[in-house]
Amino acid sequence: MSAGAVQGPATRRVAVLARQGKFLVAEPLFAPGPRAVISRDRRYAVGDLVLLGPPGAGNGRGGSRRPSIERRLGRPEVARDVIEALILDRGLAGHFDPAVGREARIAAEAQIGMQGRRDLREKPTFTIDPASARDFDDAISAEVIDAESWRVWVHIADVCAYVPSRSLVDREGYRRATSVYVPGTVEPMLPAELSNEACSLNPGAVRATVTVEMTVGARGVRTSSMYRSLIRSDERLDYDRVDRLFAGLEAAAEPWGEPLAAARAAAGALAARREGRSAVVLESAEPEFRFDDEGNVIAAAPTVQTESHRLIEHLMIAANEQVAGFLAEQRIPTLYRVHERPESAAVKRLLGQLASLGVPTPPAPDGPLTAVEAADVIAAASTLVARWTARAGHGGRALNSLVLRSLRQAYYGDRNLGHAGLDSPRYCHFTSPIRRYPDLICHRGLLSAIAGEPAVEATFVRAAGPWTSTRERDAMTIERDADDVARCFLLERELRQDGDRDRLFEGEVIGVIGAGAFVAFGETLQFEGMLPVRRLRGDWWELNEEATMLVGTRSGGRLRLGDRVEVRVGRIDAPRGRVDLLPSFMSAYD
Repeated sequence: MSAGAVQGPATRRVAVLARQGKFLVAEPLFAPGPRAVISRDRRYAVGDLVLLGPPGAGNGRGGSRRPSIERRLGRPEVARDVIEALILDRGLAGHFDPAVGREARIAAEAQIGMQGRRDLREKPTFTIDPASARDFDDAISAEVIDAESWRVWVHIADVCAYVPSRSLVDREGYRRATSVYVPGTVEPMLPAELSNEACSLNPGAVRATVTVEMTVGARGVRTSSMYRSLIRSDERLDYDRVDRLFAGLEAAAEPWGEPLAAARAAAGALAARREGRSAVVLESAEPEFRFDDEGNVIAAAPTVQTESHRLIEHLMIAANEQVAGFLAEQRIPTLYRVHERPESAAVKRLLGQLASLGVPTPPAPDGPLTAVEAADVIAAASTLVARWTARAGHGGRALNSLVLRSLRQAYYGDRNLGHAGLDSPRYCHFTSPIRRYPDLICHRGLLSAIAGEPAVEATFVRAAGPWTSTRERDAMTIERDADDVARCFLLERELRQDGDRDRLFEGEVIGVIGAGAFVAFGETLQFEGMLPVRRLRGDWWELNEEATMLVGTRSGGRLRLGDRVEVRVGRIDAPRGRVDLLPSFMSAYD
């Protein structure tokens, strides 16, 4: 796992209590480090997982001070306890300051009236989110205009109505900048009274929203308008249920059945429009973990992008584009979601990497590419990769990763430089203000124009870009590392239940470095581990120039990205999210 902290005092760290002679000592859990002697306390026992705070006043010679135990977190053999420990060790707060909580509770009790709002409570409305979601930022209404056009209302939680600029909640939201989602829990940007209740578009509840109303046709969005509103969601749908509805396995009910069909048709038109643009195509499958009542990971399944996901994606992209366009035209300070076009050298390297693996590549001009040419080639390459992996039935994880690494990293900035990945000239994040602070900035900018709210200071927006971009990257690191921890605990459980530590797994290579190959394995490739080259006996393995395969210098054997392999599990370090693998010819007991 990689290091990274989002916020919180650096003096807090997680440890496991052990006995060393007559002393009780704290051993760091997530990274090597010195043991610390802890004062005896009957509330804690050997083997406890604890959060250490700043040193308390000690009585040792020379004025030495011992770390204090803030609280017990659980046991290191329980996955949920370790994941909670991980986010605390990385600097997340784990709770809100009491003053912030009090202000949030008062705000949540505020009554939002009709003044300055359109009453859309009678309009059939629904939400579509993961089954495990607790905060609902967005809701949809839709209707048919004629055979080739539709009207769509994208309703977004009006967080600004509850979180005034520079209030305690706002300052804490800015400090956190994003919600952090890890298996089994979430570290929210806003207190639960707001994120799960007052601002969340829960079914049956009247909620304050900011609505983007769009007319959609075969050529995309024709017209749009934005305004404050009041809505009432009629149904809380999840992705699995919507897919069942689309497959005809379940009947849609009224009043939301026909609006769902209209939204589906409008999203289909937007998708067709997007396919005609040079947008990058990347498929991803995030893991969804299930826990038992004791906090153990008991299952993991990939969350595959389906039509229900794409319906919401296309409608949200359209709303974000309309808001970004309006803010840009009005020259209102705001944060754009910037994704600059790829560099020519990165594109040429990607084409060489794909060619070394026998994957078809699009034609590209000789010599350096212009920014527009580079973006077009990347988009074409991503489409060819998607088709190739669909036919081959493997290699998607590895090849999509190659495409992703050839792109520049998206960030938040106050200058509109476009979004190359979406081939969008103006783009912002507006649709998730409950969980992302940049969206809240966009709401304030929009409301300054349409509702007379105070304008956002340009200097504040400029400073918020780098800050929120860094917080986003740190949160992604924590989420990825927490997923690795959950995978390790699940693998340990599976091997323990099977009673076969020497079990053979099928997998595929998803990454290569000089030291070895990263392999995803298991029935749905739900596990990941490292196969070191030192375990590949009988040859000397080197990384090729394109960094797409390991080549045996004596045998000429190749271990390529996307290749199917068989492996055994060697060692599992669950708290650090690490799995060492062995080749199929080696036993776990060697």
